[in-house]
Amino acid sequence: MLHVDSIFAATSAGAPAGASALAAGGAGTPPPFTVARIFTEWELDSWLALGLVVAAGLYLYGVHRLRLRGDRWPVARTVFFLGPGLGGIAAVTLSGLGAYDTTLLSVHMVQHMVLSMVAPIFLALGAPVTLALRTLPVGPRKRLLAVVHSRVARIYTFPLVAFAIFVANPFVLYFTDLYRFTLEHAWAHELVHAHFIATGCVFFWPLLGLDPLPGRWPYPGRALLMLLSVPFHTVLGLTIMQSTTLFGGDWYPSLGLTWSDPWDDQVVAGGVLWAGGEFVSVTMLAVLVVQWIKQSEREARRLDRELDRQEARERAAAAAAGAAEPA
Repeated sequence: MLHVDSIFAATSAGAPAGASALAAGGAGTPPPFTVARIFTEWELDSWLALGLVVAAGLYLYGVHRLRLRGDRWPVARTVFFLGPGLGGIAAVTLSGLGAYDTTLLSVHMVQHMVLSMVAPIFLALGAPVTLALRTLPVGPRKRLLAVVHSRVARIYTFPLVAFAIFVANPFVLYFTDLYRFTLEHAWAHELVHAHFIATGCVFFWPLLGLDPLPGRWPYPGRALLMLLSVPFHTVLGLTIMQSTTLFGGDWYPSLGLTWSDPWDDQVVAGGVLWAGGEFVSVTMLAVLVVQWIKQSEREARRLDRELDRQEARERAAAAAAGAAEPA
């Protein structure tokens, strides 16, 4: 299918430099955004599509290597990594959502939520670093471990640092001229996508991920940090909904959309961020609690086994002492 951007044919007379519009019946404006366009307007000839395919191929190759030598890899991890993880990134960047991400702020916010909160969570649950450590040769495995335990990794994955980055980034993007700059320059817009993914990974990997990361907090601390992230999305979403200034300046009005009002769309965008942020945060808090319970159960079983072994050693020692006593 043709990507929407491929049929951008005209620019409205009042549009700022870099603003494009779809030719719809010669009107020079993008056609209305519909659910159908999400599924029909796909662009698969981009660097991002290639990167996703390569990442999926490497992951599947690692799983195949494990199976060849008789090792088990949980199916759920593969499903998480390929489905909501890589698939989530593809769904909001290569589909019709990606085609309208500079046309509607609400569509951009859906992208924001998936790229920074949904996809990184499932990438973390896929444990790709653990998979790589179990399949790489000795040399590359040592280099990967060196990166994971490097000073830079320790700083950026430290929960408080990751939390500060995760919370501050949206405010810096939307309440400065940076957002308008990303609308005017395609390379900056793509860089923001990558930044969303990286920021989400840095925040959620130490909280929910299964990979061996340094300085990981105990579960109560992780749960507290997850709870603290909820109000920030609420504040940001409500601020966007109640703002008396259009984000992106005159970018959206200059597109001349007859089927969407920029002010109404901005209210929808804020609602997406508010409701979506709370839903994802609460859901992930539940996942964290489940992980906490499972870890406690594993620890209890380990202690039981250790006590059983200790009792067996004591019985064996008592039996040996009894046998050694003279008749």
